[in-house]
This record gives sequence, structure tokens and C-alpha cells, in this order.
Amino acid sequence: MDSRSSTWLAIFLLGFLSWASQLTLSRPISLPMEVRYQQWMAQYGRVYKDPIEKARRFNIFKANAEYIDSANANAGRKYRLALNQFADFTNDEFSSSRNGFVDLSFVSNAESTSEFRYGDVKDVPDAVDWRSKGAVTPVKDQGHCGCCWAFSAVAATEGITKISTGNLISLSEQELVDCDTNGNDHACKAAATIKGYEDVPTNNEFALMQAVANQPVSVAIDANSSDFKLYAGGVFTGQCGTNIDHGVAVVGYGTDSEGTSFWLVKNSWGTSWGEQGYIRMQRNVTDAQGLCGIAIHPSYPTV
Repeated sequence: MDSRSSTWLAIFLLGFLSWASQLTLSRPISLPMEVRYQQWMAQYGRVYKDPIEKARRFNIFKANAEYIDSANANAGRKYRLALNQFADFTNDEFSSSRNGFVDLSFVSNAESTSEFRYGDVKDVPDAVDWRSKGAVTPVKDQGHCGCCWAFSAVAATEGITKISTGNLISLSEQELVDCDTNGNDHACKAAATIKGYEDVPTNNEFALMQAVANQPVSVAIDANSSDFKLYAGGVFTGQCGTNIDHGVAVVGYGTDSEGTSFWLVKNSWGTSWGEQGYIRMQRNVTDAQGLCGIAIHPSYPTV
């Protein structure tokens, strides 16, 4: 090879390396993010109707992933987030398909009383977990039916049924959904089995503790936040308000190794969300309404 050819080859290689370097520097996030997206799609079996929808969902996924990375980099947080099955949902989409709290008073034969039968119980245990007592069925998944309230009510009913009869029976949320004459089920239909219920005194976490010490309790919370949607573990301490929009069941309480008190909450979004379908929410907060409004509207079934 003569000197002229060698010179042109050197110039070409330098130009190519410079171009490749600029390409890499200009896409430090998008390349690995695309890989993360493909891996996530494979894990959750996501298939989109066309490339336009896929690109739109990628942008939502990317925003959620960047939020998660930033949040988890905060060493002082007591909980962590992860790319779960909701990572390509906006908060509005998520809320409309998964949340939908309904007061149990809609059930015509579920009689409400002002009595709080556990009000005189002062000596409550430091920790309770109704799962260890065999009073909690496996975590369920409500799917895209906005009937979380039915799963909340049924979880509490399953608990008191086990406590009163000794039998743990997985009851049908479907039987409760059809009783909602206000059309809040968004998809489903049938007949209620609750005999009656009592409200826990509102905005009183100790009263809620008294009730949970004796049976699982239905509560409503504000779940319309990225942190709640993408929660993966630890004691959840925020971000949330008190605009209650989601029904869940409190099946215990306790204190973690760092001394943070928590409520043990059973959700209805499947086991791939949170701690195998559960979330530990901070207890004994300064707001009387409780974290995410958990103490605003608790109630428990009577049998």
C-alpha cells in the first residue's frame, strides 16, 4: 500500500471513529432504555397494535423508568420502586382502570350501625398478621375492572368468616359487584353476601389498630400516584394525598427493624406488584387521616 492510500485510510478510520463516538455520546440513555423496554415487554408479554402505539408506550415507560431511577437513588427513602406491570401506564390511565372506591352502604342488606365493638379494647398486641393465623386468602387480581372496593370488602369478609367459623373460604367478588346500582363496577355483575358492617371511628389510627387486632378491615386510600403505582417494597411513606379512590384491606400491622410502624395492606393487583401483592404503609403519622387517608373510612363486616 503506497503512502497516499495509507493516508486516505487513516483519514477514513479517524472520521468513522469520530462519527461512532458522537453517536454513542448522543444516545447514552435511549439505547439502554430501549433494551430495558424490550426486556420488560418480554417479561410481561406486552404486544401493541401498531408501531405508533408501541412508540407512545415507550415514551411513557421511559418517563416512569427515569422517575424510578431517580427515586431509588435517594438513599434516605424507606421504600423502593420498580418497573412492574404498570410501567407503560400514565397515572390517569392507571387510576381509571384500577381504582374505584365505593362505600359499602350501597348494599341493601348490609346494615350499618354506629356501634364500635372494639372501642373498649385497650390492650392490643404490638404486631398482628392475619396471614399467619390462616385468615387471609391468596392475593387476587382485579384486572381492568374498577371494582377494588369489592376485593376490599371480600378480603375482610373472608377474614371474619375464618375467625368465626374456623374455615377459610375464598369468596367471590363477583357476587358483590352486581349490588352496585351506581354503575361503579365498570365491567362486572351479581349478589352481596355481607350481613352487616360497622364503621371504625374516623381519623383515628388507634381505633383502626383496635379493629385490625380483632379482624381484617376494609379501608380506602389515595392510590393515585406514581409512587404507589410503581411500589416494589419497604415501608411506604408517600407520595400521596387523602383523596381516597381505592379500596384495600388492612390485614395486620407492626414495626420494621428500623423502628418504623406500618400497616400491612392486602391489595388486589396481583402478586407481581409490591411485596407479593402487599404493601406496608407507614402507621402513626402526624395527619389524623393517616397516610394516604387510610383512617378516613375504615369498616369491618359483621357475621
